[in-house]
Amino acid sequence: MAAKEDLYSKILPRRLRQNRPGSVKCGSNLDVLLSMGFPRPRALKALVSTGGRSVQAACDWLFSHVDDPFLDDPLPREFVLYLRPSGPLQNQLSHFWQQSRVTCGKNKAHNIFPHITLCQFFMCADHKVEALCEALLATVQQWRGRFPSPLPLELYTSSNFIGLFVEEQVADILKQFAADFATEAARKAEVHVEPHKKQLHVTLAYNFPTNHLPSLEKLAKGIEVKLGCDWLAVLFSRDIRFANHETLRVMYPYTPQNEDELELVPGDFVFMSPVDQSSTSEGWVYGTSLASGLSGLLPENYVSLADESDTWVFHGSHSFFSCGPSDRTSKERGMFDGLLDSRRPENTSPGDTPTLSLICHPMQQVLRISSGLSRQPKRTLFVCRHGERMDVVFGKHWLSLCSDSKGRYVRSNLNMPPSLPLWGDKRDYDMDAPITVVGSTQARLVGEALLESNTVLDFVYCSPSLRCVQTAQNILRGLQQDSKLKVRVEPGLFEWTKWVSGNSLPAWIPPTELAAAHFSVDTTYRPLIPVSKLTVSESYENYMSRSYQVTKDILSDCKNTGNNVLIVAHASSLEACTRQLQGRSPQSAKDFVQVVRKIPYLGFCSCEEQGDTGVWQLVDPPILPLTHGPNHSFDWRETLLQE
Repeated sequence: MAAKEDLYSKILPRRLRQNRPGSVKCGSNLDVLLSMGFPRPRALKALVSTGGRSVQAACDWLFSHVDDPFLDDPLPREFVLYLRPSGPLQNQLSHFWQQSRVTCGKNKAHNIFPHITLCQFFMCADHKVEALCEALLATVQQWRGRFPSPLPLELYTSSNFIGLFVEEQVADILKQFAADFATEAARKAEVHVEPHKKQLHVTLAYNFPTNHLPSLEKLAKGIEVKLGCDWLAVLFSRDIRFANHETLRVMYPYTPQNEDELELVPGDFVFMSPVDQSSTSEGWVYGTSLASGLSGLLPENYVSLADESDTWVFHGSHSFFSCGPSDRTSKERGMFDGLLDSRRPENTSPGDTPTLSLICHPMQQVLRISSGLSRQPKRTLFVCRHGERMDVVFGKHWLSLCSDSKGRYVRSNLNMPPSLPLWGDKRDYDMDAPITVVGSTQARLVGEALLESNTVLDFVYCSPSLRCVQTAQNILRGLQQDSKLKVRVEPGLFEWTKWVSGNSLPAWIPPTELAAAHFSVDTTYRPLIPVSKLTVSESYENYMSRSYQVTKDILSDCKNTGNNVLIVAHASSLEACTRQLQGRSPQSAKDFVQVVRKIPYLGFCSCEEQGDTGVWQLVDPPILPLTHGPNHSFDWRETLLQE
């Protein structure tokens, strides 16, 4: 990276900026910030850094960066132009991204979402960003109808690289588009853009251990490169100061104990340079907070390695094949593979194209207030259903299928677990059925997806049903937290007791015995609603009231010690634990049952608190849904030996 003096020499002197033509037109947001007394350079920097979403977001950013030593430095951001696929091809690429990471771990390709690089990184001052966005839009409009479709891609592999290369003649056409953008950017925004001169390609994996090549190559060959795809021209930027730094994600809060230490807020990112670590003590690193701009020492085990593009700002995307709005709605959020937020700016409709179309990662809502106090990330409640049940798959007499003549457990199907906890104690498996092997796999997949999305769980609660305890355990296993987090077994989370057959509740395994059977449960936890308070055949009103009350109590107990709570319970819990939390009245019992029937195993929902208002709202979960088909019983004798 160039020296700071060299960078400053390429920037207009501050005293000449106000009278230069072509200054940014951020509309009323900039005018409001100026009327509030903020200096123009600071106002512009805040709008660019927060995506121009609103005056409030810009103000919050300014307050959080009040002690940032670089706040008034006229340092430009670095920009880059990519082609990003959308549609069926993007779905397959995202699947490859996830599976390769789960199978072989992270490699260098995972730092950035799937893309084709069209130019080198280039600098653009804050007051020229709008003109730069206009240059991109104008160039795309000129190329509509001329962009090659389909885009021919060919798989290439080597010992440490796998990619999809664009056919050479078509690549020359794409390079011409990049050259046209460079010309338009120079004319409108007075920036120098250098088009990419190397072979154009989508990198799938690189810089990975050689022994991972067979697995990665097998996954790559599963990508159908001829699938339909709408290629989008997308513009991103990053803070030039941290271009060669490692990006770390804050996992746990930390309050500084000394003046040279950095405050940590979960959800923030820290930039760390290996050069700055020579004088740090073991277990500590020196870094700079994205949320506040402050630098200091921090405990190494409070952060984890993040992806480089997690901190980039998205400046808008444009399709070559449609003339619709350039900003994608939240329905297409999955196309960014969880790396960047593609929500529209506030106060715009789906048909509007904002003048300053900058979208920033939701993490940048984590801000430091000038008083020294931190605004915590939004509190989130996750609720999910348990995994596949043994009695549903193998019928109510499933116990007879896995017991030998001496009463010992012997599985008769691969979907039956190899063993069951406390089988010899004759547990009440008739009324408290465990989950299948597939159920355990479902739960681990959800845990792995939460890990992949960098979701942090602070507390896990579950119903006392064995199937819920097992599901929670396997989610934590997939999340690699089964040895760190303990599950709180809460009887108040049990399903509507009207659905229990017989005249008594199941004889659930007590937490102490679950712990003895190697389940990661909190044996010191005292239930909010003890088993003795549950009644058989309770009314629908009582069930909804119980679920609402126990959810409120859980959130209240966790308020000052954690932000993310996971509840693992029943299909009915996704509705019962969240509906009244949103201020909505319960549905009729008939409508409630219809909703519950639509919730599959490991159905997952996310409810987020709106500020400090106490109002909660359902939002998109951080993970994709889990869907798979049925697999009926197969007897080869009956099927293949029939005459």
